[in-house]
Amino acid sequence: MSLIVAKFGGTSVASPERIKMVANRLIKMKQEGNDVVAVVSAMGKTTDELMSLAAQLSQNPPAREIDRLLSTGEQVSMTLLAMAIQAHGYRSMSFTGRQAGIHTDNEHAKAKITLVHADRIKAAIDQGIIPVVAGFQGIDKNGDITTLGRGGSDTTAVAVAYGIGADMCEIYSDVDGVYTTDPRVDPRARKLDAISYEDMLELSSAGSGVLQSRAVEFARKYHVVIHARSAFTDTPGTLVKEADPTMEQAVVTGIAHDTSEVKVTIRDAPDTPGVAAHVFTALASNNVNVDMIIQNVSEDGHTDITFTCPEADLPRARTVIEGLLGTLKAREYAVDESIAKVSIVGTGMKSSPGVAAKAFQTLADNDVNILLISTSPIRLSMVVKAEQVERAVCCLHTAFGLDGDSVFEEKMLSAEELAAKKQKGR
Repeated sequence: MSLIVAKFGGTSVASPERIKMVANRLIKMKQEGNDVVAVVSAMGKTTDELMSLAAQLSQNPPAREIDRLLSTGEQVSMTLLAMAIQAHGYRSMSFTGRQAGIHTDNEHAKAKITLVHADRIKAAIDQGIIPVVAGFQGIDKNGDITTLGRGGSDTTAVAVAYGIGADMCEIYSDVDGVYTTDPRVDPRARKLDAISYEDMLELSSAGSGVLQSRAVEFARKYHVVIHARSAFTDTPGTLVKEADPTMEQAVVTGIAHDTSEVKVTIRDAPDTPGVAAHVFTALASNNVNVDMIIQNVSEDGHTDITFTCPEADLPRARTVIEGLLGTLKAREYAVDESIAKVSIVGTGMKSSPGVAAKAFQTLADNDVNILLISTSPIRLSMVVKAEQVERAVCCLHTAFGLDGDSVFEEKMLSAEELAAKKQKGR
């Protein structure tokens, strides 16, 4: 018998029919002799719809109220799933983040978990109950509801798994595991049987949308094994765990890309001590998450400072930079929103020279121009024009020997899914 935490994303609980499917899967786990705890996201596009409602009432809604509003989406899912399980004659109870013992700091919209006190969940399991926990949310020391940021239900699931000492944290979504790159961009992508925490954390941070990076970081810190798998099939997915000799030994594990960043350049800033510190301290104080930073060689005592940040942080970044231009005596600033980041990730890169040279030559041979470069021991990230990112991903995937023998095919979509996909593309 195993103790399993099973997290289901918004697509998995997007309709009553899908909630029934999730209930059946949880009951099957119970019938097989396992104890199971479910963690759920909001149904479908509920979070976006709630944000739209808020925008119709306020141009700048208070963060506390936004967190309280958005938390209701997961609470709807948890309650409906508990009802569906009970309808089959099995005991189930729903728990909010607070009731599940998820304590956080008070940073609304980006709260970090500070404590997991899962006694109520453990007690429910001991009574043969299937607990259903609302993902994405917790409670701060003031008793206010907080949210963990986009994808935060993954972090909730890992935190609950740690809190109850689960054997496995299964994260179900509409993809069946971790691939060497996004198979919708490169159909020759291969699914990995296992991947190390270190590689998965870098892929997640670089734009791979399978798992939230904070969830992977939490799992690595507390040694929680994650099984990323599909909510619509029973096929094994990808295990995320400590590296071991059974894992595929390769220089490069995967290629990730991210189209959600923008590039900001401060032109002709004085090249004097403290200028960069002044800029990035101000950005940090205003919760602007800076990714890559480049400072050009000084000319006539002036330099350009360039950085990338999430598009969602751009309004705050603009406000900060506009307020600093006069103080810095910089000439102007410019924003480029038509960029994308492509990253090569692999722990084998630590001891394999020539990865950067091969990447640069491959992109040059395919007429892809590199705008910015950033490196770490196991990651090489390059900013390119947005319209060139798919070409960059595919040619790098081939160059580093990641292409599989089979071609990925997306599962057949229902009429409901096709309509939603069409609407998203507008």
